[in-house]
Amino acid sequence: TDLRYTGVKCTLQGIVPPGLTENELWRAKYIYDSAFHPDTGEKMILIGRMSAQVPMNMTITGCMMTFYRTTPAVLFWQWINQSFNAVVNYTNRSGDAPLTVNELGTAYVSATTGAVATALGLNALTKHVSPLIGRFVPFAAVAAANCINIPLMRQRELKVGIPVTDESGNRLGESANAAKQAITQVVVSRILMAAPGMAIPPFIMNTLEKKAFLKVSPTSISASTLSDFKLLVFATPLCCALFPQKSSMSVTSLEAELQAKIRETYPELRRVYFNKGL
Repeated sequence: TDLRYTGVKCTLQGIVPPGLTENELWRAKYIYDSAFHPDTGEKMILIGRMSAQVPMNMTITGCMMTFYRTTPAVLFWQWINQSFNAVVNYTNRSGDAPLTVNELGTAYVSATTGAVATALGLNALTKHVSPLIGRFVPFAAVAAANCINIPLMRQRELKVGIPVTDESGNRLGESANAAKQAITQVVVSRILMAAPGMAIPPFIMNTLEKKAFLKVSPTSISASTLSDFKLLVFATPLCCALFPQKSSMSVTSLEAELQAKIRETYPELRRVYFNKGL
């Protein structure tokens, strides 16, 4: 354990002490990269890290899939889900521009309110459909809410831009166009991440709950949660890998002012790179 933490220190300082193997050094780098923000260098909130996605999402999703019949239940679990998503979106944002308390509070309230309102609206539209279709309401709500929550929690990036660099990491400026691409990629990957755990279990649970032994609510929750766990274990890393975290775009896709600035200093540069967030 001490050697592993020594490895983390080495990752930061670029020093390899005697006795530290290459595997231990890589392991230390993985630990550091998973716990510290790539732009700010700050230690990330525990439940906001990608490593918390499976245990947190399987619990919340299991409850959302079970308690979907009444408005108070939908309201509560959508609020819990969107509050968790807001923490994840803030923790995995791109850029190093600090957020004030007012900006963070406004982003949280607007993101959760908009997402929950969307979920309730979709739930109201499915009052007279079959139970099976009703079970897909949480997924539709989550997909729509992701399109609201992520941009609102990361709205500062859209306003002031995110850092763009050359391939060597030299900072070239800030781009709102890069932020738009980054946020779009994150929205797509999050929706696809939720799809297996929320689109497949409805078929399973709709069949199982007709059986006498699954008519008891706690058992239903356990079955739904276990199903979500198995799917999220595979979906989370796969969907995080859909787009590279160090994403890139053509210089010609940047704002005209930033393009001109880059051409003055790096006339041969064709692509810029940025952290898209997760």
